[in-house]
Amino acid sequence: MRIRDPKSCRYDVLALGECMIRLSPPGHGRIEFAPVLEVHVGGGEYNVAYALARLGLRTAWVGGLNDSPMGRIVMNHARAMGVDISHAPVRKYDGVGKIDRIGLNFTEVGISRRGSATLYDRGHSATAGLKSGEINWTKLFRDQGVRWFHTGGIFSALSESTRAIVAEAVRAAHEAGAIVSYDLNFRSKLWKSQEAIQTTRPLVPFIDCLIGNEEDFQMVLGYEVAGVDVEKGELDTSAFKKMVTAVTRDFPNVKVVGTTLRGVKSATANDWSAIMWHEGTFHDGLSFPALEIEDRVGGGDGFASGFIYGFLTGRPAQECVNLGVAHGAMLMSTRGDTSQITLDELMHVAGGGSARIKR
Repeated sequence: MRIRDPKSCRYDVLALGECMIRLSPPGHGRIEFAPVLEVHVGGGEYNVAYALARLGLRTAWVGGLNDSPMGRIVMNHARAMGVDISHAPVRKYDGVGKIDRIGLNFTEVGISRRGSATLYDRGHSATAGLKSGEINWTKLFRDQGVRWFHTGGIFSALSESTRAIVAEAVRAAHEAGAIVSYDLNFRSKLWKSQEAIQTTRPLVPFIDCLIGNEEDFQMVLGYEVAGVDVEKGELDTSAFKKMVTAVTRDFPNVKVVGTTLRGVKSATANDWSAIMWHEGTFHDGLSFPALEIEDRVGGGDGFASGFIYGFLTGRPAQECVNLGVAHGAMLMSTRGDTSQITLDELMHVAGGGSARIKR
């Protein structure tokens, strides 16, 4: 991949997507019985911009905001980590939530045989209401400069207008020479597979890097992963490699495919790894069997931000996939969607370091 020189760009990474407020019972409690709820901030694409800012890169995020206290929660969270939100449209809140809301999600963190669960309350959000032509992509990609543009299927699924926006954004990024990554991120509560395929396949010619798990590739691009039973929690990389080979044969412009591998033993113990195809070669990532998990939400975004960091800092593909696996594993050791991991911690684990106490 030809990644633009950092001196020629204002931003290392720009992410496009919805950021929500997450409400969770403490510990592994149930929403139905919760006397209090923890407040977190997160959203698939936003999580990547936030994590990479934490790792020291210059990042920006674009999505819909409003001027309510809920909108300011998101703004404060982004600004605290140095994520530039100056290009995100801010709406006047109507005080009721008929339009331009900040989306909510209610998430239970699972334990033992009870898996984690997320319920959405994100209709009529400020992000879903963004309009085509509203964001000045020429200013962002050509005038200011972006090295890497990241978006994905969650944003595309929100509304007809977000589908139009993602199409104009990936084209503008591609034409300006930014690397374009797209996390397929299928959400059955937001749209059906046929809609996802019809929307996404025309975008792929402008995409350099595809990210997703086995379900994502099946439901968003229409590729079958033969012989894989997700419910059994068994990881067979040969099946994934066959699928990736088919994807890259059909779309020769794609230079990187990152696929997370998760074997669910219980809600708090997952086998965790990934594979990466990079310009004709497969790279198997670090393997963490029976990884202990505090909160699995955001693990895939942790993988994406880890390997994006690797490529943007000039590391070889094998190190990039290891950084992705390590970052995803560490992100799932803390509560909430967004990364609390430092660069030193990431490099320690990606390099094979142990979890011995530090004094």
